[in-house]
Amino acid sequence: MDPPLQCIEIAPNCSLSARGALLFFLGTCFGSFSVAGIMLLLGYWPVLPYAGLEMAVLAWALKVSLARRHHRQTITVSDRDVLIETRDRERCAQCVFPRHWARVKLHRPASRLHPSRLVIESHGRQIEIGDFLTEEERRGLAARLTRLIGRINESPTLA
Repeated sequence: MDPPLQCIEIAPNCSLSARGALLFFLGTCFGSFSVAGIMLLLGYWPVLPYAGLEMAVLAWALKVSLARRHHRQTITVSDRDVLIETRDRERCAQCVFPRHWARVKLHRPASRLHPSRLVIESHGRQIEIGDFLTEEERRGLAARLTRLIGRINESPTLA
């Protein structure tokens, strides 16, 4: 019989679809270039390049935002190991820690404006998990992982 596994998969909340982003972008372009066209007819031609630059920056921001929807982290806890797998479209990275020596740490933020950092560490290596989570979600995940992994030199049952 295989030993029990606990698996947690986390991903950023990306509620905007590719179609929705395209419709938003086209609507914004229509509004921006309509105003820029009127300004052009009134003789204010410098408005047009700024409108184009504005829409180029918006297109870049939407592309970066849509790329995040392919980011996933899977944390698998077995009796012996903690496996963290980070996937981002075609890239996949894995990090394995011995469960008995692994430790979950929630580092305080450097200032009130920065988020905390959730890491799993063992033997001088560490990996950050859930950097896209809200503060409340990160604290909840830290508590759940601490119950699953235990403290250093401690391995609670996975039943």
